[in-house]
Formats: sequence, structure tokens, C-alpha cells
Amino acid sequence: MPTAFLLYVRGITAVNRLLFRIAAALMFVVVPVMMYEVIARYAFAAPTTWGMELATLLFGPYFLLGGPYLLHLRGHVNLDLARRAMSPGWNRFFELVNQPVIVAFCAILLYYSWPLAVQAWEFKETSFSAWNPPIWPVKFAVPLAVVLMAAQSIAEFLRVLFRDPTAFEPASHDTPETAA
Repeated sequence: MPTAFLLYVRGITAVNRLLFRIAAALMFVVVPVMMYEVIARYAFAAPTTWGMELATLLFGPYFLLGGPYLLHLRGHVNLDLARRAMSPGWNRFFELVNQPVIVAFCAILLYYSWPLAVQAWEFKETSFSAWNPPIWPVKFAVPLAVVLMAAQSIAEFLRVLFRDPTAFEPASHDTPETAA
């Protein structure tokens, strides 16, 4: 693989790995908040005005920002039984077709999500609940995530195109020393 492509693949994968870890750390906030909400609601009949809403607002970025690195780890749902029955050549072919489809889908999502995120920011959109937190930051997670997903998809395309031997391996190949 040419050096510029290799740097791109390693760079975008490293960024997505970092965001994946940050997104995973959100669960250290969500779980205690949900536990507090359940105890307050059912043990003391005193639900919070913010617990469920905070969890909902954090779950969006959690799933969105974890997705691009999950693409690298091959963790998304696919037709494993069919892929296992195919030859490596057919798997490579389908991967080379699949990644541009993902990029096109991301472009469509970006086209529609960016104006909504900008509008939410311009109006300083809030949830209009009793707690009323701003939700425009969460809406910006959508275009950010689709850009990162498209970038990771391009990286995966390059890995397959240049026949990276780890391109079809499961997540176990992804150690800090060998991650591409």
C-alpha cells in the first residue's frame, strides 16, 4: 500500500478507535444514572426530571460514534454463513462493492443531517422538557458519525484493494502494535 494511503488508513482508524473508547466510557455515566433513576422511581416514588432524558441523549452518540470503529472490527451485522461459503476472491469482490455503497449511504445521511444539526445550533434547540437541556450537540453527532463512517469505509476499501492480509480477519488482529 502506498505510504500516503497507509498513513490515511492508520490515522482514521486511530481517530475512530479513540472515539470508540470515549463512546464506550459514556456507559460509565449512563449505567449509574439509570440505576439512580430506577431506585428513585420505584423505591422512593420520586423520579428525576433528568435521568431518562440524559440517558437517551447519551445513547445516541454512544451508538453513532462507536459505529465507524466497529466497521473496522467487522462487528456489524452481515451474512457470515454466506461469506464463509464464498472463496476469498468473491469475498474481496463483495467487500470492494460494499464499501462504496456505505460511502454513498453516508453521503446521503450527511446531506440530510447537516442542515438539521446547523438549524438546531442556530436556534439553540432544547428538548422542551422539564429539565430542558440543549440537544443541538447531540444532533451534531449524526453528521460527525457519518463522516467518520465514510472515512473508515474508504480506509477499509483501501485495505482490501491493496490486499492487506488482515483485511478479512476478525477483531483479534487489532492490537495497538498491528492496528492499521
